[in-house]
Amino acid sequence: MKPTDVQNPEYFHKVIDCQYACPSHTPVPEYLRLIAEGRYADAYMINWHSNVFPGVLGRICDRPCEPACRRGRVDREPVAICRLKRVAADFKDSVKARMPVIPKEKNGKRIALIGGGPASLTVARDLMPLGYQVDLYDEQSAVGGFMRSQVPSFRLPLEVLDEEIGYILDMGVNTFLNCRIDSLAEFLEKGYDAVFIGTGAPRGRDLPRLPGRKEGDDHIHVGIEWLAGVAYGHIDTIGATTLVIGGGNTAMDCCRMARRLGGKDVRVVIRGARAKMNASPWEIEDALKEDIPIIEGLSPMEFVVKDGRLAGMRFAKGGDDANPVVIACDEVLLAVGQQNAFTWIEKELGLKLKNHWLPVVDEETLQSTLPQVFFGGDAALGPKNVITAVAQGHQAAISIDLYCRGLDLKVRPAPGVTLSSQKMGFHDWIYDSQVTDEARQRVPTVETVKSIQDRMLEVELGFDKKSGRTEALRCLNCDVQTVFSFADCIECDACADICPTSCINFVKNSEEDDLRARLAMPAGNTSQDLYVSDVLKTGRVMVKDENVCLHCGLCAERCPTAAWEMVKCFYDCAKAGQ
Repeated sequence: MKPTDVQNPEYFHKVIDCQYACPSHTPVPEYLRLIAEGRYADAYMINWHSNVFPGVLGRICDRPCEPACRRGRVDREPVAICRLKRVAADFKDSVKARMPVIPKEKNGKRIALIGGGPASLTVARDLMPLGYQVDLYDEQSAVGGFMRSQVPSFRLPLEVLDEEIGYILDMGVNTFLNCRIDSLAEFLEKGYDAVFIGTGAPRGRDLPRLPGRKEGDDHIHVGIEWLAGVAYGHIDTIGATTLVIGGGNTAMDCCRMARRLGGKDVRVVIRGARAKMNASPWEIEDALKEDIPIIEGLSPMEFVVKDGRLAGMRFAKGGDDANPVVIACDEVLLAVGQQNAFTWIEKELGLKLKNHWLPVVDEETLQSTLPQVFFGGDAALGPKNVITAVAQGHQAAISIDLYCRGLDLKVRPAPGVTLSSQKMGFHDWIYDSQVTDEARQRVPTVETVKSIQDRMLEVELGFDKKSGRTEALRCLNCDVQTVFSFADCIECDACADICPTSCINFVKNSEEDDLRARLAMPAGNTSQDLYVSDVLKTGRVMVKDENVCLHCGLCAERCPTAAWEMVKCFYDCAKAGQ
């Protein structure tokens, strides 16, 4: 194998598992250390710069960072990264003075945002400091998109959402609410320099061909529309016996909200097995805690209607139509998927759409086949989550800025990377390198009996400062890298001897597959790289398995010649204007 190029910023970025897995590449270890130090506002701003909505995401993020967390490979449970984001938001002082300064003199370019969700808000956040005029159009009466209309308040309090949206709108974004766009062709006549479409996936899937659907319509609801009706105060009751059809996060929100609106017997029905549900495991767990059973292996066959009113549903069990199962109910909530609705985009414009009504976009630049129109969030590549919408908002803002400046959209700004030595003394480090044995902290919650009586009452109470610090210290500091100087190595093997995971090896070089198999602990996870040195004096090379390194610094402490150094890698994704 060739020597590893540690000057390549993407090499160490990949080693920082949590940050690499995050769509917006939030510098997780950096803000966790700040939380451990009690510097909550600093931790919040690290988040805000990257993921825009720390308080929101600290409650509802899908947490792609946590399955990737190195701690989960040590003691099975990852660091509670998501809930620590909330710690920064909950305990920060005012951060208004830290918000970007908006130029009083604009740059002469006008940008329109259609849709007021997380992707559009991220574009606004990135472009306003560059002097753009930004106008936001939304058919709802308040900005926030599905964060406001589909996420229940018992998971995301309105005051948290309003605060973080306010930071962006207070930059001077012009909002046009209760404003539905029915024709893109007419809208383009307004002469904006660029248009960003972030309208989400607003159409919930129905079961229109199922017998009884039309007859039972008054008591059959599309899940996301029903949740929006609740959020805006149009719906405040539900049938005592309610079925929720579907196995995603929307289904979990529907069933838990139904309990709070008077549903005494609320059940979730899924086609497959619970182990294969699309809902996040913690969302399923929360539903089960509220005494909501999940019935597996039933496929909808018919809405049973008696005397003109919905009376139940008939299901095929395990695909067997011959022996159906009937479940009585007063109401049904359908949470069987979402899709885009671009009927307002005329074909003659030249903006191409593909299967499932998705726009044809460049996945890097998010530019459509109509050059001045860009997409992001669920509207671009289909339903995902808030953090993905934020990441796409950042990328779209870069593209819009380049487009308005007449530059090549494919020549993207590089990430900002800072490498800083963590050495204080010969064997002393700036960071806390001790690997704690603390178990993952549990987030306290309101008692179920109390929480289901009030749909506005937040269920999770969040960490206090003490438990937040304890949890933050579980981080293994994956951004503090072990950098090896082969010229200073005397091949005493002291580092290999002291390494607690046997990830350091001194062996003869060979092809990667053979090298992985010959390490003291064979390196089976090929998604993580091997760190390979140049040839040492004995003809051997140093090989380190990045997958199992604890970043504890013991190798650097033991080395008599300082051939190992602990270097912090701060990786900051590029933003518009850089």
